[in-house]
Amino acid sequence: MFKTKKVKVDSAAASLYASSEVSRLSGVSLRQLQWWDERKVVSPRHEGHKRVYSSEEVVEISVIAELRRKGFSLQKIRRVLRFLQREMGKRLSDVMALNSTLHLVTDGKSIYLEDSNERVIDVLKNARQPMFLVCVTDQVKRIQASTRSSVPKKPIKTEIVAGPVRKTRLG
Repeated sequence: MFKTKKVKVDSAAASLYASSEVSRLSGVSLRQLQWWDERKVVSPRHEGHKRVYSSEEVVEISVIAELRRKGFSLQKIRRVLRFLQREMGKRLSDVMALNSTLHLVTDGKSIYLEDSNERVIDVLKNARQPMFLVCVTDQVKRIQASTRSSVPKKPIKTEIVAGPVRKTRLG
C-alpha cells in the first residue's frame, strides 16, 4: 500500500483551483498554463500530476492573460509580476473581500498599483507614453462570480460489480 503526502492548506488559501478551472476562469489554454509553469512565470503547487492554484495565483494569471491580450511581452509581464507579488500581498486580502478597488496601470516599465480613481487618472494624464489599465478588482469579482455560479460536481460513484467467483487450485 502506498502512502500519499498530505498537503497542508493555509486558511488564507482555502480556495484552490484545478488547471481546468483556472483555464475556464482566465481564458488561458491548459497548454499555456503548463508553459507558464515550466518557465516559472506562475508556479502552482503540484499534487501528483495535477497543478493546484491558489486564489492569488488565479488573479495573477488573469492579469497576465489580460496583459498578453494587450500585446505585452513575457519579459514585461515578468517585471509586472514581480511588482504584483511584492505589492499585492499587502492588498489582495482587501480586494478579495471586495473592500477596495485596485487598478494596475503600466506601460511595461513603470508600474502602478492604485486604489484611488483620482490617482489612476493622474497617472494616465501625466504619462509620456501609452499606459495600460487592468482593474484587478474586476478580475477578482469575475473569478468569484464564476466560482459561485459554477454547478457543483457530482460525487464520483464507485460501483462494485459482483461477477462470478472463480476458484483456482494451486499446486
